[in-house]
Amino acid sequence: MPHALAQAVELATTALAVAGMGYFLASIIAARVFLHDRRSPKPAFAPAVTILKSLKGLDPGMMDAFRSHCRQNYAGEFELLFGVSSLDDPAAAVVKQLQGEFPERAIQLIECPQRLGTNGKVSTLAQLVEHARRDFLLINDSDITVSPRYLERVMCCFAPASRDAAKSPVGLVTTLYRGKAHRPVSRGSGLPSRPPSQLEALGIATEFMPGVLLSKMIEGGLHYGLGSTLAVRREALDKIGGLLPLVDYLADDYELGARVANAGYRIELSAEVVETAIPAYAWRGFFDHQLRWLRTVRCARPWGYAGLIVTHGFGWTLVNVLASGMSPLSLWLLALSFFLRLAQAMTVGAAVLADHEVLPYLWLLPLRDVVAMALWVAGSAADTIVWRGERFTLKDGKLVPPEPTPS
Repeated sequence: MPHALAQAVELATTALAVAGMGYFLASIIAARVFLHDRRSPKPAFAPAVTILKSLKGLDPGMMDAFRSHCRQNYAGEFELLFGVSSLDDPAAAVVKQLQGEFPERAIQLIECPQRLGTNGKVSTLAQLVEHARRDFLLINDSDITVSPRYLERVMCCFAPASRDAAKSPVGLVTTLYRGKAHRPVSRGSGLPSRPPSQLEALGIATEFMPGVLLSKMIEGGLHYGLGSTLAVRREALDKIGGLLPLVDYLADDYELGARVANAGYRIELSAEVVETAIPAYAWRGFFDHQLRWLRTVRCARPWGYAGLIVTHGFGWTLVNVLASGMSPLSLWLLALSFFLRLAQAMTVGAAVLADHEVLPYLWLLPLRDVVAMALWVAGSAADTIVWRGERFTLKDGKLVPPEPTPS
């Protein structure tokens, strides 16, 4: 590398490394603020609610996830509506088994055959809404496992703000989540989960969730939703035109939250943390899923995606060490950055999310950071994504299917 170019790279990566350390520190502060707010008492409010789930195929741990929704210590009434595009879908048999195990719960399996847009999940949910009987709706993914106090902690956020009448009402409540890496079933349950799945779980706990907490602190609240939980007031949903306008969007959770916020409602982040199942990915599936998520973020929040450059602080310190020829300053930056990165991972992953897989897999953190940095660059290189085996192009946040091949 020519001397002048090396100096330029060293200077730029020094600045990025320092900015990255600032990001690590800020996200630790945001996590501490969330922990403090989570300890404050919450009002008792348990309105009747309908839980909506769109299903397609089988997910790891699906039955246990469904059972967790039935075992709720909730003072109010709730019903569960499961939607499938066809009753021949294997997920339908799981719902029927659930109905047999929990006859006391209001559980319905509903066929939703219409394809209203390119996003099949939202298409099913839009049809399920027509069958919901409650004034509050709760949407979450089929692989989400929750605690017995899930509904209590989520729905209490809708309690009227009696102390501040000028405050706008809560229109949507969402939750943080952690990932659980699953083992490959076909090869025996005694085997450990695959490294790609471990890397994805680590990324959720130590990259994505810190960013969510920091954006909440900086922006004075959330202005989007997370697919782990989208509890919405029906009047707010009606005000934005329901779910039909979202049937072509990939980031439907983000769009729903953004539209509810733009309609004048507040979005609250519940004290509850849920768990999502991560399949036993091979490397190709891992890269496809990561690129889909990154390109979704880039379409939904372009400036936020550009800002992710500072989240790769540890990676920039590694480049800085190489560009500087392992200067004492670069080594000092590397050590300090790694210390703050570990502190961030333990504060958010262990303290906030109670993710028991973070500490055992901390040794993978440097690899995760290098891979994440490369994926962030790749996320800017194209607009194509792979979702459930189908390839789409993203245009203005919408899913555009490939043009049919001429015969």
